[in-house]
Amino acid sequence: MMEGGGMNNEYTQDGTVDLDGKPVLRCKRGRWKACSFVVVYEVFERMAYYGISSNLIVYLTTKLHQGTVASSNNVTNWVGTIWITPILGAYVADAHLGRYWTFLIASMIYLSGMCLLTISVSLPSLKPPKCTEKDLTSCQKASPLQLAVFYGALYTLAIGTGGTKPNISTIGADQFDDFDPKEKSSKLSFFNWWMFSIFFGTLFANTVLVYIQDNVGWTLGYALPAVGLAISICIFLTGTPFYRHKLPTGSPFTRMARVIVAALRKWRVSLPTDPKELYELDLQEYTKKGKFRIDYTPSLRFLNKACVKRGSGTSPWMLCTVTQVEETKQMLRMIPVLICTFVPSTMQAQTNTLFVKQGTTLDRHIGSFNIPPASLGAFITLSMLISVVLYDRYFVKIMKKITKNPRGISLLQRMGIGLTIHIMMMITASFTERYRLSMAKKYGVVKNGAQVSLSIFILLPQFILMGIADALLEVAKIEFFYDQAPENMKSLGTSYSMTILGAGNFLSTILLSTVSKITSNSHNHHYGWILNNLNTSHLDYYYAFFAVLNLLNFFLFIVVTKFYVYKAEVSNSIQMLTQELRGEQ
Repeated sequence: MMEGGGMNNEYTQDGTVDLDGKPVLRCKRGRWKACSFVVVYEVFERMAYYGISSNLIVYLTTKLHQGTVASSNNVTNWVGTIWITPILGAYVADAHLGRYWTFLIASMIYLSGMCLLTISVSLPSLKPPKCTEKDLTSCQKASPLQLAVFYGALYTLAIGTGGTKPNISTIGADQFDDFDPKEKSSKLSFFNWWMFSIFFGTLFANTVLVYIQDNVGWTLGYALPAVGLAISICIFLTGTPFYRHKLPTGSPFTRMARVIVAALRKWRVSLPTDPKELYELDLQEYTKKGKFRIDYTPSLRFLNKACVKRGSGTSPWMLCTVTQVEETKQMLRMIPVLICTFVPSTMQAQTNTLFVKQGTTLDRHIGSFNIPPASLGAFITLSMLISVVLYDRYFVKIMKKITKNPRGISLLQRMGIGLTIHIMMMITASFTERYRLSMAKKYGVVKNGAQVSLSIFILLPQFILMGIADALLEVAKIEFFYDQAPENMKSLGTSYSMTILGAGNFLSTILLSTVSKITSNSHNHHYGWILNNLNTSHLDYYYAFFAVLNLLNFFLFIVVTKFYVYKAEVSNSIQMLTQELRGEQ
């Protein structure tokens, strides 16, 4: 159990302050009023990000004349970088600048990248000449200068998002005090409604912006997200007087490294039988600094050696407090769960690459209206919106009565359900692609790569299942890594959930390149699994491979969760909510 905090209920008890470092009155700052500015920011920011990422593969193939594997890998490498850089942003926020200032500086970098990207798709001198060849890969390629400007803009944008992504959701969650039962209850719903709200921006990007890019022009299609991002930053700044802030507490990496080094240096030392003999500061030392003391736990016993006192040496690299050790344990305990979410993150990478590429091979007409392939991503958003509302408003209420858990079911159980839907999604995608290939053969369009006379809506089931899976897995994942991180490492915990997406995209690049190379050189196949002409490819085999990979990953997840121990709460708010539920029985 963790201890700390003050006793004056007029002020927040979780150590939050205003920008001047002064304690904040509960009634003046934070809660849903402050969150509203953060959530509205995220709506516009998601519009900007997905306005680029959703249709990027189409720009790479039609304007920069890249092939299927090259364009897919360039998308996943960029998206992977987008989701890996939050580790750096979390470090800067926790160790130096704090979440607010890190976020604000990163937003300026993000906006500059968006502006440069808009310029790169607008000026004729920064693009290859227009090509009318059916095989776009035979057209003139982009010059090194053109590629340098385009990718320079993309990766500038990625650096900016590294500072915004781990901090914006954390800033939102910081507006609720864990020591107040009502605010703790609101915090349990925050991540559901956080995801619900940002999907509106995603929906706009996957419908309106994608249509503009395909049918009006890329200049307007990229300028609108840039303007939207600028508006979102202004909205965030408007809410400044209402935010609660948490002070930077030093580098979490340094604190964790000290524990590991101290334990290794004393690896031969025996642990005392009484945990009270381990080194720890008085409770008052934590309370006056607005921090929390964490009690000893028997798990990962080797690290407890960092707390064993030897002689009079008090070097931080030789002697650590019990609280420091327990913080390190909490971060390390989450790593096996993190690893189990790499594979589903790889599935997400397919929605912006191969799923969209599939859409280009199908009939996209509804009357005279031509549906952009990337617009099917809107159905991920819609199914996610509906699923989040149904989950929060009905499923949680029903399950709370049965389990007496304020969340309805545990976060890991929710993630597990999402993993099973990922398996179903890839099985569905495999059978759908198998049917598409049979129709391509029937209509004689295999070798010429022409469109198959099937509606693009045959792909809907795999997009809808992805949305349902995300509503369960992604929301639970964000909340899990925030909730289970120590109080002084929340930004780093949030960055865990984003690092997973980055690793999943890089894993997608590796798998796509490897499978493409192996199957193209195989003597057992006339054609490879992934070629520029999807009608001669075998994406059905590739998706079946993913289904098996997801199944194996699910079994690993079951083993990992069996041994996972949830951290102790910083307050008794959860226990009070649980007792209320049991009292209603």
